[in-house]
Amino acid sequence: MLALRLTRAARPAVQLRRLLVTAASAGTGLLLLSSLGHALAHPEAADAAALRLAWCAAPLAATVYLALAVARTDPGTRPRPGLSAVGLGPARLMAVSALTTALSCCLGSLLGLLFFLHLRGGLTGLPFDGAAAGLLAAGRPLPVPAAATLLAVLPVTATAAVAVALRPRDPRPPARVPRRFGRFGAVGGPAGKETFGAYGRFGTRLPQAAGGGRTGAPGGGRTATTALLETEGGSPAPENAPEPPAPETDAGSPAGLPWGVALVTAGLAAHAYAGRPAPALAVLLGWFLTGIGLVLAGPGLTHLCGRLLQAGRPGALRLLAGRGLMAEATRIGRPLGVVCAVASAGCALTALSGGPAPALGPLSALGALVVGGSTLATLLTAAVEARQYRAGSTAALLRLGARPALLRGAAALRAAALPALFGPLVLAIAALSALPLSR
Repeated sequence: MLALRLTRAARPAVQLRRLLVTAASAGTGLLLLSSLGHALAHPEAADAAALRLAWCAAPLAATVYLALAVARTDPGTRPRPGLSAVGLGPARLMAVSALTTALSCCLGSLLGLLFFLHLRGGLTGLPFDGAAAGLLAAGRPLPVPAAATLLAVLPVTATAAVAVALRPRDPRPPARVPRRFGRFGAVGGPAGKETFGAYGRFGTRLPQAAGGGRTGAPGGGRTATTALLETEGGSPAPENAPEPPAPETDAGSPAGLPWGVALVTAGLAAHAYAGRPAPALAVLLGWFLTGIGLVLAGPGLTHLCGRLLQAGRPGALRLLAGRGLMAEATRIGRPLGVVCAVASAGCALTALSGGPAPALGPLSALGALVVGGSTLATLLTAAVEARQYRAGSTAALLRLGARPALLRGAAALRAAALPALFGPLVLAIAALSALPLSR
């Protein structure tokens, strides 16, 4: 009941994202049922039916990824102060988010089933003059257990993915620091090994007691945190209070770029063997490896794009755009890698359309629409999530006097820099993938 009330009270943008999940689920369910219909219509071609079912893994994965991205950006299931007091802790909110995802996917699967039955003529007769009767086995009875199993794959997978991704994580226990003894048995010596003469070097040992600072130091033993609080008008902290840790300014380049390059190379090598006795399996394996490689390399390439924006002597605009890309490299890099994988496969198929590759049928066009639309919607949802996480920094910049035009210019520069880097990469991978297949 709570999940239904949160779903009904959501904003229009959130409802639109959930409707996208429902539409993608309907298309994926129709594709799964169409593979069942092809198996019923051609019981002698078991290999072709298995291959059709294997190709449904791409829209299934794209829909699950979209459902996970929508669940992560849902403001109704985000932890807020006071919710734990009424029984809505992190675990309960995760369950509500998983249930909302299950409702959207089940609704989409139900719509896919209704459209499948309509195309088979089970509701109001055969539409489109019976054009889909041969593809969906209109004259044969539909096995209910098999159809229910295929339709349950997507809701179960998406719900499990959301539950695992949004599960509450306990903070790590503090690391146990071994007890150290300094000179003359003093407790709490230096954490690292001291060099010769470091103990007596000027400024290496500052007194911690109040009033025991160096001569001329303002405030004696006051810390920098105390002075900052007094400057900003806050109350000074006690002298024995621990200072907060300094924020991380640069987390470094995300790991995964070397593995991504290696997997892309392996995928292109698999495409080179597509003319061997098992071409379909080689093409499927090559696209799978290339897609995984682009997903792994996406955060590193996004981080590199941010570094390139700051090359030379950057101004405020390029510096702000580059640092924003570096901070959001992991969050938007993976969806961007998925979009690049889908775009490279689409470009390769377009290059092969005039050659030996057959023309796309209605079901293949539906699969391409589901995969392309889901990946693009996932990228836009990741951009919304990055904007939500960047709201605090944006408000701080506005308080410091930054112009809104500068922030809009930085966002536009980020949006233009990513296609400039990833576009030639997609075209190069598509050309290399289509080159062995066009022979």
